[in-house]
Amino acid sequence: MCVDDTPPPPGRLTRRGVLAGAAALAGTSAVLAGAAPEASATSAASLGSPGRGGDLVVEGGRLLDPLTGEVTEDAVVVIIGGVVRAAGPRGRPGTRTPSGVPVLRAHGQWILPGLVDAHIHLNTAAEARDAVLKGATSARSGSTNFYQDVAVRELARQAPERAPRLRAAGIFVTPDLGDTILADPDLAPLARLREGVRSTEALRRVVEVNLARGADTIKTRVNERAGLPEQDPLVQVYDREQLSTIVAAARRGGKGVLCHSYSEKGCHDAVTAGIRSLEHGAFVGERTLREMRRRGTYFTPTLTAIAGLAESSDPVLAERGRTYLPVLKRAVLAAHELGVPLAAGTDSSGGTVDPIGREVELMHAAGLPALDAIRTATTGAAKLLGFDGTAGRLARGFAGDVLVVDGDPLADLGVLSRPARVVRAGFSVPAA
Repeated sequence: MCVDDTPPPPGRLTRRGVLAGAAALAGTSAVLAGAAPEASATSAASLGSPGRGGDLVVEGGRLLDPLTGEVTEDAVVVIIGGVVRAAGPRGRPGTRTPSGVPVLRAHGQWILPGLVDAHIHLNTAAEARDAVLKGATSARSGSTNFYQDVAVRELARQAPERAPRLRAAGIFVTPDLGDTILADPDLAPLARLREGVRSTEALRRVVEVNLARGADTIKTRVNERAGLPEQDPLVQVYDREQLSTIVAAARRGGKGVLCHSYSEKGCHDAVTAGIRSLEHGAFVGERTLREMRRRGTYFTPTLTAIAGLAESSDPVLAERGRTYLPVLKRAVLAAHELGVPLAAGTDSSGGTVDPIGREVELMHAAGLPALDAIRTATTGAAKLLGFDGTAGRLARGFAGDVLVVDGDPLADLGVLSRPARVVRAGFSVPAA
């Protein structure tokens, strides 16, 4: 059975209601009310404007630039309105502390740009804040059930200290939507489909609804899930033609696709269908990696999630994790050696946020040099998300997102999982 050939209503007409519902689910309505008690006296137009960033000077530590690997002693980072105005050694023009601007002293510590988590599921305001506290000042959603990530993205724009700068994926394009079919009335016709979301019309419909609701990227899958013991991650659920339909529909809206994948055939079908990034990809082979390098397709292995399976109390998942992790590490190293761009992502979900620094550690454990591992969560991930002029470095014009750590990350990447202080858009974020 096909879906009725009627387009979803314009996003402009429905987006306010969708954002309000998503905000309620994510808990962001109360957060914004608490952040701006004077909102009742504020015009609707001004409420729609992004919140201004903070003013702050971070001074005295060693500044690492992931792009060049350069380390600057006794560095000063000047942030005004949430944007870096100057960064460099003390005494360089522009690094003098402006009058009245708060100072965060980092003597004896290291200063890095805030990290980027390229695959995370943020369903609540509390999870969004936790991600920031654990070092992820920018992120890409791996999908949510009811457009909570769209609301979290808006929270980040209005109150940046409470959420990472976010690329929202909306809902998962998957054969069985389950309760997600209630995420939007325009999905209701799909309930009649006996085979689920598989036809060209159905696939296009889910993508179009996502785009109408303001998704920045589209998330789909080619294989079943590894985190469910009753599923086999090597079973393919979409073929290359179906994936191509999803990619084409996303491209019509100017968006890319991230694809959950495990088997070599599934990975190859996804890459040749034109996806932007391959997620998980434990059994990706050399021919697919070479195709990824040729196309510029990113690899987001989510090593943290696979390592987490090995610690599961479920014996099926634990064995799966122990089997997949070494295979995935070898794939990561092969990708790096071939020149495939890598991005760090934790695949955090279910109310638990893993520190993105842990993913950087696992990239290093897979064989990447420390600096290259750091790049997967800074310059590399920022480029994938389209934040390469905003995140991933601390240089003039970049966002004032800062990580202050208590040791040399080039010698001990573990310090990235234990930030001494996080600064988001010029706001020093207090500990939970």
